[in-house]
Amino acid sequence: MDYLLLIAILVSLVSTLLFLPRWISKTRKIDLTWRDMNKFGHPKNVSASGGIIVVFAFAISTLIYLGLKTFIYAPSIHQTKILAVLAVVLFYALIGLTDDLLGWKHGGLTKRSRILLAILASIPLAVINAGNSTVSLPFFGGINLGIYFPLIVVPLAVAFVATTYNFLAGFNGLETGLGIMILSFASFVAYVTGSPWLAVIGLCMVASLIVFLFFNWFPAKVFSGDVMTYAIGALFISMAILGNFERIAIIVFIPFAIEAILKVLRGKGRKHSFGKPDKDNHLEMPYKKIYGLTHFSIWFLKKIKRNATEVRVVFLIYIMQLVFILLAIIYLMLRGGLV
Repeated sequence: MDYLLLIAILVSLVSTLLFLPRWISKTRKIDLTWRDMNKFGHPKNVSASGGIIVVFAFAISTLIYLGLKTFIYAPSIHQTKILAVLAVVLFYALIGLTDDLLGWKHGGLTKRSRILLAILASIPLAVINAGNSTVSLPFFGGINLGIYFPLIVVPLAVAFVATTYNFLAGFNGLETGLGIMILSFASFVAYVTGSPWLAVIGLCMVASLIVFLFFNWFPAKVFSGDVMTYAIGALFISMAILGNFERIAIIVFIPFAIEAILKVLRGKGRKHSFGKPDKDNHLEMPYKKIYGLTHFSIWFLKKIKRNATEVRVVFLIYIMQLVFILLAIIYLMLRGGLV
């Protein structure tokens, strides 16, 4: 790795630090704020859609990385792939921002529109024929899907991951912290498997998320919005496809898949993640059944006779995610990826 290229990561961090406080100040002045649903009384005092600053910082830092590669180092074959990733992330961020502006309480985008737009947003990866079209299946071995991989598998996979990442959200620091975890790990895997350029791109987003977490942590001054959650999911799956570590990504993404199953199949897409806060801001189960990992966390904390605070729920889900990251590391070691 050419260490001068790490300037891009620093630019992402500094850009977020400079512009996020201004976004928070401006949105409060124009009353572009959302209710903090896990606080008693649901106070409407948290800046909305602050994740747009994260996406902005990521885009700027990625372009700076490309500029350094072009004018200081020799241009490489990866530049087209980087532009494709940037296009996918920006497309998904636009979808998320539209959903934010329409408002989740009013249904946001229709399910049909969201699915259609999500598939269309994956086109930049499809047109560059991203990934390895040969997949390994149990009992069948390696199967070359040919043109069907970029035209069908890639759009469906990107659409699923980008939109599903959004399900596990709604608590101060939750989606931001999980994004730092999975993108940091994806960057690590990219680096050790021979794609340092992909690692830098991932860390550009991580740097911005670290700054964002300071403002998004309990009690949050700003919420990310779908604009950021869609972008994180899109970047994660794009890195997995371009780095050819889809199996590892599947292991890491299991908590989000579980969340999707509980929300869509059991909850019919009608159940939210929030807890039910009392006057002390201790959370109770919002439903009689568990419809997500946040509900499970509240139930579990009650079961071990601990108050289910928002911070404890978030940390418990962090631990769950770390378990699957450790499982992915074990899988990588067994494949010889760390040797």
